[in-house]
Amino acid sequence: MRTESFLALNPKGFHRVVYHEWGSQENQRVLVCVHGLARNSRDFDELAQTLARNYRVVCPDIVGRGESDWLPAGCRYEIPQYVNDMVALLARLKVDQVDWLGTSMGGLIGMVLASQPNTPIRRLILNDIGAFVSHQALERIGGYVGTRQRFESLDEFEAELRRLYPAFEGISDRQWRLLAQHGCRSCDDGKLVFHYDPVVGDHTREGALADVDLWPLWESIRQPQLLLWGEDSDVLEQTTVERMCTNPALSLSRWPGVAHAPSLMEAAQIQTIVDWLRHPRY
Repeated sequence: MRTESFLALNPKGFHRVVYHEWGSQENQRVLVCVHGLARNSRDFDELAQTLARNYRVVCPDIVGRGESDWLPAGCRYEIPQYVNDMVALLARLKVDQVDWLGTSMGGLIGMVLASQPNTPIRRLILNDIGAFVSHQALERIGGYVGTRQRFESLDEFEAELRRLYPAFEGISDRQWRLLAQHGCRSCDDGKLVFHYDPVVGDHTREGALADVDLWPLWESIRQPQLLLWGEDSDVLEQTTVERMCTNPALSLSRWPGVAHAPSLMEAAQIQTIVDWLRHPRY
């Protein structure tokens, strides 16, 4: 794994965005993997290791998360900022096309990019996210993101992760511990907190007053798509899935009994992505 960074622009200046990558930097086959709202790039470690022989896999920490900078006070954590940052990342990679894998928020960013004229997005993998998200789902997510909790130990922090992410119940104890290690940071008094700017939660709650409706954008996407759906998800609802499946360019992978969002750390989920990327459609 290599760790790199670049500068991106916000309304008050520049901020640093960190990304991790696997595989040869000379490989023109690039897969960009973007995490969910309160997650970070290290969620993709095992997937990246699996694909690194055939792909250059690039996993950024979206601004405000992980090792990337936090935005200055008064700047908003929202999709337009993330899209601008990812355009800077794509320019940094110096390739003409990339495949995109996005979990939840990462998928929304991918849809916006993939819908644009002359987009560099060649193929799009959406992990439990679609063109419509209800305000009720946003309210639930806003209820736990950025609540400024403090934890006495890594064990206590890991226990909270296990409570928050029932969709990850199939991963190993080793994987849970790695998620905990990468998902927290230490305060001056030794207490642990989530490794993201708590203002992310404030902006999420403010935005939960309305649904997210990207149907006009999604309907302009012509690239091959893989949609992974946790059938117990409250973020990707069945009616949204059914409408998206009318697009002949979309392949659906259903995961019964899984809530929002599949971890992409389990062997079967990783293999699903590997197999689809090998598909000859371009």
